[in-house]
Amino acid sequence: MNRDLSVVGQALAAPVRATMLNLLMDGSERPASELAAAAGVGASTASEHLRVLLDAGLVRCMPHGRHRFYAIASEGVAGALEQLGLLCPETRPVSYRQSRDAQGLAEARLCYDHLAGRLGVALAEGLVGRGWVDEDLSVVTEEGTTALEALGIDVAALRDRRRQLVRPCPDWTERRPHVAGSVGAALADLFLERGWVVRTRHRRGLRITPSGVEALRRHWAVGPGALERAG
Repeated sequence: MNRDLSVVGQALAAPVRATMLNLLMDGSERPASELAAAAGVGASTASEHLRVLLDAGLVRCMPHGRHRFYAIASEGVAGALEQLGLLCPETRPVSYRQSRDAQGLAEARLCYDHLAGRLGVALAEGLVGRGWVDEDLSVVTEEGTTALEALGIDVAALRDRRRQLVRPCPDWTERRPHVAGSVGAALADLFLERGWVVRTRHRRGLRITPSGVEALRRHWAVGPGALERAG
């Protein structure tokens, strides 16, 4: 059956809507006012753009009292947008701050609810190297289950969810996959809870802390060089 790709294409065609989607790609729920401010438009204009995104099924809306919060519609939509980034040209930064933000996002960021960028790719390679997941990033091994549970991740509980346990997600900056699925989300939560990464001003962006560098080396045999090399 043929799909009408023009609906999604038209929804992504406006830079304002692209800005809003990029802001929501950290898995957060944000009020319309914050999305309007980030995109540099007024409230009424923002509402029109958000309606287009809603109609295309790219975002969902959650009323909270008098306010409306928006988020990426699902993990599947987030994954599709991340993969679409592989086809999109990079926007050239026009200021030092934009250049610094772009470099930070390439190093470490959230892709919906899992780790991406050089950090996410290095972690995926570390998981494979340690034999915790298979080379396709689609199966958690017995050794991996034991090791992840030792870190505080209840793999058995994650298996009971309808969500896929682990899967590869193409990384648009590194051109290599990082880890998504329930395990990918649990690892991101672990890194944030233990202070191995902290959120940056960009929110979607992450900064790896010294304790995070040590944790990567100790648990996944990931050295600083793996985080510094370009994709």
